[in-house]
Amino acid sequence: MKHEIDLGERCAMDGQVSEKKKNTALQETYDWITCVVSALVCAILIFVFVGRIIGVSGDSMKNTLLDGERIVISNLFYKPKQGDIVVLTKYAFLDEPIVKRVIAVEGQTIDIDFDKGEVYVDGELLHEDYIAAPTHRSYDVTFPQTVPEGCVFVMGDNRNASNDSRNGELGMVDRRCIMGKAYMIILPISKLKFLG
Repeated sequence: MKHEIDLGERCAMDGQVSEKKKNTALQETYDWITCVVSALVCAILIFVFVGRIIGVSGDSMKNTLLDGERIVISNLFYKPKQGDIVVLTKYAFLDEPIVKRVIAVEGQTIDIDFDKGEVYVDGELLHEDYIAAPTHRSYDVTFPQTVPEGCVFVMGDNRNASNDSRNGELGMVDRRCIMGKAYMIILPISKLKFLG
């Protein structure tokens, strides 16, 4: 008789243990789902409000940025400054994001001496140690040009292989077209570095 009671108690205890295990497994599954959803929400918020990853396409920023590299950009509290590397969109010009350097901002006057390959902003010669070669290639924009309010003038670092604000199709870029400033190269890992 005692054996039957022990067996019954054991079955009841096994049932409770089994129920506890089931509850624990459900709780763990719920915790995992909560973590994954939270991580996704955080990632979306970060990419929308803080930063995102963009791929570099083409050679217009060579040697600063190379084709296929991945960069982190952000538009959070960003106001364009001369010398910044920015990613912009101008769908009438190109369907994909464009990576260029800000050469002049609103109110500044840019002039280019294509014979000497020199760029001047507000009469001052720019010392551009980042360019691949002097600026000899011209397009249809005549200089000098004063950058209108709310716009920037951009060029690639590989000046003679860059289609940029010297071309009237792109021209002066409205600041609202700027997706963000480039802060660092993250891929490939061997090229990992912050951009000045």
